[in-house]
Amino acid sequence: MLIPRGGADLIKTVVETSRIPVIETGTGNCHVYVEEDADLEKATPIVINAKCQRPGTCNAAEKLLVHTKIAERYLPIVIAALKKEGVEVRGDEETRKIVPDVKAATEQDWYTEYLDLIMGVKVVKDLDEAIVHINKYGTKHSDAILTTDFDKAMRFIREVDSAAVYWNASTRFTDGNQFGLGAEMGISTQKLHARGPMSVQHLTTTKYVILGSGQIRK
Repeated sequence: MLIPRGGADLIKTVVETSRIPVIETGTGNCHVYVEEDADLEKATPIVINAKCQRPGTCNAAEKLLVHTKIAERYLPIVIAALKKEGVEVRGDEETRKIVPDVKAATEQDWYTEYLDLIMGVKVVKDLDEAIVHINKYGTKHSDAILTTDFDKAMRFIREVDSAAVYWNASTRFTDGNQFGLGAEMGISTQKLHARGPMSVQHLTTTKYVILGSGQIRK
């Protein structure tokens, strides 16, 4: 079995040419979804941490989804905070109606792992649309929901098919050391063996569930 550690081109080459099983690591088109009932005072620091603390890592958030019922109120706040940190924001049509000076996002943007201070922002009508969007465009790495509703959080955790799913915490915690596993071989983005930060003793099929209350990684 092979576990390639490196950039997307290396991983793609190994996956396409290997004759033995390969665990894909490192590709992280990660999402943060802000529900209509989220604690917005806690939400913005989480979004900023997930995007900006180390934007070149695979557990950095690349996309922000915001519930339509709070979009008009919250998008100007969070986008201003992102821009203050030097983030280029690319938004869908609804986002650009609310914040006009945002660059238009393309279909390709929703699939892209930027590994840079760039973030795609989309307005969604409800939890259903958020889950569908993440499962379609995401890379099954790390995705978070910000909400005060236990049932919504548990549904997100069950239905988002990612190696690590978060409730009210930054995606930046997906790391072997942070999870108490020691030095990691990689972070799996598939269902073959480990799903999440991998150490030798954890080559099993695992889904991590993280329950937070506003935590950010220092």
